[in-house]
Amino acid sequence: INGMQNERADLVAAIGRLRQGISSLNREGRERLLAAFQKVDAHFSELFVRLFGGGRAHLKLTGAEDPLEAGLEIFASPPGKRLQVLSLLSGGEQALTALSLLFAVFLTNPAPICVLDEVDAPLDDANVDRFCTLLDELCHTGTTRFLVITHHRMTMARVDRLFGVTMAERGVSSLVSVDLRAAEALRESA
Repeated sequence: INGMQNERADLVAAIGRLRQGISSLNREGRERLLAAFQKVDAHFSELFVRLFGGGRAHLKLTGAEDPLEAGLEIFASPPGKRLQVLSLLSGGEQALTALSLLFAVFLTNPAPICVLDEVDAPLDDANVDRFCTLLDELCHTGTTRFLVITHHRMTMARVDRLFGVTMAERGVSSLVSVDLRAAEALRESA
């Protein structure tokens, strides 16, 4: 009986230590999440204004007191419009807002490479120009390489290197590469 009481006491102590460890991890997780959320929100607000040429936007944790269990709402007010949730914006406005958020997360925790697959498709020419300008700035101020998949001529014209995939015959793809800077220099020297 004495041995069982000792085992029980050991188990109770171990359970207490586990609960304390879990509580400590949750507290640290909340602190890190809130710190990252504040950075992302600040970047998001700034990038939104740059991509839209004005307006305002912010993020809000919703649905729970505990940030680890909360949802996320995106509020945006393009120039000349009232503040509203993302779902009420037009397709192009939603795309620019989503790009603002994507780049905000990216600026908070950059990676060596970022693949953007036809993110400019729903944008008009003016917004493609703003997107490309922001992408240029991000390329020149950071260490990230951007791989942009696009069909938009304006975006293609603004990149350093262009890769094209063609299908000369059914089932056989070929890769074509053009260094646009070198091509431009060659054109100017001719």
